[in-house]
Amino acid sequence: MITTEPATDPFDEHRRLLFATAYRMLGTVSDAEDIVQDAWLTWNKADRSEVRHPKAYLVRTVTNLSLNRLTSARATREEYVGPWLPEPLLTEPDVAQEQELAESVSTAMLVVLETLGPVERAVFVLREVFGYSHAEIAGFLDRPEPAVRQISHRARKHVAERRHRYDSDTAEREQITRRFLKACAGGDLNAVLEMLAPDVTAWSDGGGKVTAGRRPLYGSDHVGRFLIGVLAKPAMAGVTVVPAVINGELSVLALAGGEPIGSLTYDLEGGLMRNIRIQVNPDKLAGLRR
Repeated sequence: MITTEPATDPFDEHRRLLFATAYRMLGTVSDAEDIVQDAWLTWNKADRSEVRHPKAYLVRTVTNLSLNRLTSARATREEYVGPWLPEPLLTEPDVAQEQELAESVSTAMLVVLETLGPVERAVFVLREVFGYSHAEIAGFLDRPEPAVRQISHRARKHVAERRHRYDSDTAEREQITRRFLKACAGGDLNAVLEMLAPDVTAWSDGGGKVTAGRRPLYGSDHVGRFLIGVLAKPAMAGVTVVPAVINGELSVLALAGGEPIGSLTYDLEGGLMRNIRIQVNPDKLAGLRR
């Protein structure tokens, strides 16, 4: 008797794409996972015989669910305590080798995407990151193709004006990260200062749940002393700080008892660290457990 294995469910086949789409649109791991779950419920109830192109159907579903979530999230973020930063996401080590993919999920890019309107963000992600045509996106969003082209042009221009190209040399980044960890472990302020750009800025996202800076810190001296001061606090006893690939770039992960308690990502330019983003909000660390 000959048996055949059941065909792979299209949802399982495209699950990673669906999560990647939702995460880039929302900047939050927890919301992206919720969207994927909601998309599965929609898919499970759908009449499969009416779905001619499962991948397009699923991407459209995730896109529109994400748009609804993003619209409501903006009102919530207006009341957020302190700086709002995207949720960090542990990524595969080889992602850092794929420059285009790494840039699309980098913390710096997610911060820029936050400055787009919901529809502009959806169009940009679908077009510039995943390569969908304007016609396909128009179908996803139920909008005329000429309107989608205009939105795409506007969003691309907006991102280009705010997006800065930082160094992407992985070997240099590994060297800087390890030097930074060594200097912090030894409480060597001078060594830390040597790695910071003079006009470095640091943001801390505690969301009002844990102690964190309510405003950005500017300048190498302020930022360097802040970092050394945090690591010297008694509460940091027993905390392990290690390198980890976060959002496609080698960064810093803080662990207590094997559980993540925070992350530090940064941009690298001219061999110096700038735009340091520290995530310590316990509600935004799920992506560091993946």
